[in-house]
Order: sequence, then structure tokens, then C-alpha cells
Amino acid sequence: MAFTAKSVRRIVAGNDDNGRAVALSDGPSPDVQTDPARPGFYATRLWVTDSTPARTRGLRETLDLPQAIEPPAMGSNFRYYEFPPDSTFIGKVGQNAVEEYFDAMGSPGASTYAKNAPHPYMQKTKTLDFCYILEGEITLVLDREEVDLREGDTVIQRGTNHAWSNRSDKPCIVIVSSHDATDRA
Repeated sequence: MAFTAKSVRRIVAGNDDNGRAVALSDGPSPDVQTDPARPGFYATRLWVTDSTPARTRGLRETLDLPQAIEPPAMGSNFRYYEFPPDSTFIGKVGQNAVEEYFDAMGSPGASTYAKNAPHPYMQKTKTLDFCYILEGEITLVLDREEVDLREGDTVIQRGTNHAWSNRSDKPCIVIVSSHDATDRA
């Protein structure tokens, strides 16, 4: 079964020199990451901020910032993920392939891979993530439980060890806005 990434149209709106709102750019996001061990997996980075509050003036592009799953300190990442069915890779992917994925994404420390883990792509970051299931079905895999999700469901992820498991026969699209966070109480 072959899957092709959907081109994600990204409009960046801002103000021109006269203070009028305009579309500064309009086209497919140029930052799409894949995982060779998971055919059909796509992570499309849409925007990154490197401060809070975020700058809204004098900035036309942010995808030149370093690639990482986690946002920069005091910043955020906005991504579109397309998850292929697990049946295309489960049982075929091992620790080396998982480590290569997290290295390529700029986040080698995020992987919590273990042979006895509930999913090979378990990960943990110091982030607060707002996740929206845009299309399809997916299971949020946590250390001690699983939560089945469908189109229109949301997840507020607060620094948890987790993975996304697509047990259907169709791709699932998840939109994630990830924000720098702390794990202190």
C-alpha cells in the first residue's frame, strides 16, 4: 500500500509597510520530514517561534530555525503529522531505525525506545502539546493505558511519555502545536 504526503498549503499573513494586513506568502510548506522505516509518515513543519511573546512584526519566515521535535526555549512548533497504518512497519522496525528518526528530527533525547515498550516510537519531551485529530483514527499510547481517538478529538499532552499508533488501514492526520514547558510543579 503506497501513501503520498498531502501538500500542506501554508499562508503566512502579516502587515505591509503601511500596516495593512496582507498574505506575505502562500504555498506548500517547504519543510517535510519523512521516516524511511515508516513508509507514509510525514511531519510537515509549518511555523516556529523562538520567544514568548512571539514576534509578529519584521519576520517573514521561521523554518530556517533548527529542526527539532521540541520547540526552542520559550518558543513553539506547529506541525502537521501524517501517520501511516502501523501494519506497514510494526515488527519491521528496531531501535536503530527509531534512533535514526529521532536524530533526523533533531531530537535524539526524545526517544524512550525499549524492547518491552508498548510502541517502538515512544517519546517524551518537556513540552505542552495541543493535538487535534484532523482526519482518521489513531490511538494515543501512554505508559499504562491507551486512548482511542477519532477525527475531531483533541489531546492536551503535558510532558507525557507517549506514541501515536494508527491501527486502521488509512493514514491519520494530527495537527500539533507544541510549546516549551517545564516539568516542575
